Amino acid sequence: MLSNMAASLIKHGRIQTTLTKAKALRPFVEKVITKAKQAAAKTEKKDAIHLRRLALADVRDEDAITKLFNESYKEFANRSGGYTRIYKLGAQRQSDAAEMALIEFVKADDSGYKKSKGRSVRAKKVILAKGDANSESAVLLATQAKPVLDEVKS
Repeated sequence: MLSNMAASLIKHGRIQTTLTKAKALRPFVEKVITKAKQAAAKTEKKDAIHLRRLALADVRDEDAITKLFNESYKEFANRSGGYTRIYKLGAQRQSDAAEMALIEFVKADDSGYKKSKGRSVRAKKVILAKGDANSESAVLLATQAKPVLDEVKS
């Protein structure tokens, strides 16, 4: 099952499946992509053929492996991992109510999203509104929140 799904993902770039299958497919296909990247980096043809045969043993679709090793690996040359992305689709499958997902390759120029660090400005305002304005902690929070507010305005 994983072999066929990986071949479809390599050929089409994205597939729709259940969330559980998508989560199982991610490490499987990322290992195959890593083999393609390593084969491109090898100078000896013997090593590259060995890696291609190892990938072919996993995926078992010669057309998909040829596409991956000849074309698609270039998209991932500058990435050190995280070649796939899983989107949860809000819908459930009609027959068995399985949660559906979309798994796709991440583009080469996609940087992803930035995770926030610490509390947001809004959370600090709520703390200030609930707390006593005369307490030391409220004054300390107000002085820390002011530079953040200035950055948001500019």
